[in-house]
Amino acid sequence: QVQLVESGGGSVQAGGSLRLSCAAAGDTYSINFVCWFRQAPGKERGWFAAIYTESCSTTYYTDYVKGRFTISQDNAKNTVYLQMNSLKPEDTAMYYCAAKYGTTGWVFPGRYNYWGQGTQVTVSS
Repeated sequence: QVQLVESGGGSVQAGGSLRLSCAAAGDTYSINFVCWFRQAPGKERGWFAAIYTESCSTTYYTDYVKGRFTISQDNAKNTVYLQMNSLKPEDTAMYYCAAKYGTTGWVFPGRYNYWGQGTQVTVSS
């Protein structure tokens, strides 16, 4: 089993920055792909940033966050970070990290074995 704990959410004004953390504990050898999803009220949960923690730490971003958000990892701490800059009110959502082994179906929330509890990000205009 793997436990994921997110932290770092909060409220900021548009243009501000936040850094989210996703710390993994337990059988961390059983995961090598971490994805950040977000869900706004009334909308589906969707991915926006991901990292393959093996394979030279390949990263993935949706066009909407590319250039504003950066995903990274600290293997010594079993933690994945999400640096979010130039935040917009449209970024307001509950943010979740999720983890799995391998890349098959990684864009689909149902493919993930492990989820964090979520952290709220609110961006005011």
